[in-house]
Amino acid sequence: MSSKPDASRPRATDTKKVHIADTQMTRQNWYKHVNWLNVTFIIGIPLAGCIQAFWVPLQLKTAIWAVIYYFFTGLGITAGYHRLWAHCSYSATLPLRIWLALVGGGAVEGSIRWWARDHRAHHRYTDTDKDPYSVRKGLLYSHLGWMVMKQNPKRIGRTDITDLNEDPVVVWQHRNYIKVVLGMGLGVPMLVSGLGWGDWYGGFVYAGILRIFFVQQATFCVNSLAHWLGDQPFDDRNSPRDHIITALVTLGEGYHNFHHEFPSDYRNAIEWHQYDPTKWTIWTCKQLGLAYDLKQFRSNEIEKGRVQQLQKKIDQKRAKLDWGTPLDQLPVMEWDDYVEQTKNGRGLISIAGVVHDVTDFIKDHPGGKAMIKSGLGKDATAMFNGGVYYHSNGAHNLLSTMRVGVIRGGGEVEIWKRAQKENSEYVRDETGQRIIRAGQQVTKMPEPISTADAA
Repeated sequence: MSSKPDASRPRATDTKKVHIADTQMTRQNWYKHVNWLNVTFIIGIPLAGCIQAFWVPLQLKTAIWAVIYYFFTGLGITAGYHRLWAHCSYSATLPLRIWLALVGGGAVEGSIRWWARDHRAHHRYTDTDKDPYSVRKGLLYSHLGWMVMKQNPKRIGRTDITDLNEDPVVVWQHRNYIKVVLGMGLGVPMLVSGLGWGDWYGGFVYAGILRIFFVQQATFCVNSLAHWLGDQPFDDRNSPRDHIITALVTLGEGYHNFHHEFPSDYRNAIEWHQYDPTKWTIWTCKQLGLAYDLKQFRSNEIEKGRVQQLQKKIDQKRAKLDWGTPLDQLPVMEWDDYVEQTKNGRGLISIAGVVHDVTDFIKDHPGGKAMIKSGLGKDATAMFNGGVYYHSNGAHNLLSTMRVGVIRGGGEVEIWKRAQKENSEYVRDETGQRIIRAGQQVTKMPEPISTADAA
């Protein structure tokens, strides 16, 4: 007798359940794509707070307390969640770690373990499909969409959080996160306002709910605005950018291009005038003996990155400019042919063995028509390099765009040597363009020629 099939076991024809995030959103199933818990915490509760604010007067003391607590909880995220736990850019004593875990929880942005894990994935897989809040999916998605819409956790890139799992403060906060949120997010701001000056409801609405909303939106700007607005002084291969506005909004996290290049540096701003209260807070904690082992990248490495990016931008600009026909692509002309063409009305002039057609430039020559015409059909090297006038760098650059040939003999060998130099790796940028530096043009002679007076 054959045994009956076990109904508890999946049949061979069964397929793995597809995550809702991997299915197309339609009018019929759109609500299944929404993370309603996050919508409640991120949108619903702040909206309720805004409505309540119409009936709850804002007292000055409560407003000041809300701003102070905004900075406390904001620094819990920037100095705690971000720079301490996500990037290990410094070490903190137990009292400081406990304090940062508590006020960070008061920002209501998830536990340290969850937050740091996603942030490490963001750095490791920036702008890819494995980036949990990639700006490539849209500015709104990177700011808010990734939280209010369900994500397939298997799509997020893997990261190592062994150190977080071994930190008792992180483990405790993760296990007791809801209690921390209720106590530090709503309880503490309400108690201070209530016990301090009797404004219980105001503390709940303004220092609690609305303060949480503003802290959250500031943090979300690091994921969105910092990848969209500003400059890229260190690298432009990915989206992170530096901007003072983002820094002001995010307690110093706005120098994001620097941060993505040097993530383990406890600083985001490296210039004295740049706004980074998180950096100043960490430094102050060090002076108080609460923080230590503050990590900094060597200035030599930082400047190398800056110079390389500047050079890249220069190369991109250079590629758009006309530097004249390369020497090795110019035809060789006999001297007699050069003189003959000049006699037939063509405005040719020879400088350092290179023939230039200045026909259309004669009328615009700053030194006058007579001066430039006196060099036509001749070797005007001496005239151009101090015999008549010691021409500027701009004049040499302009002249290079008029090249039409190279004279056989009379410096021809030196011309080919320079052509070979132009083809070497040392004088080409990453786009393959020849690098012609000021004073190194082929028509520029190192010293005035001794026969200059005779020209």
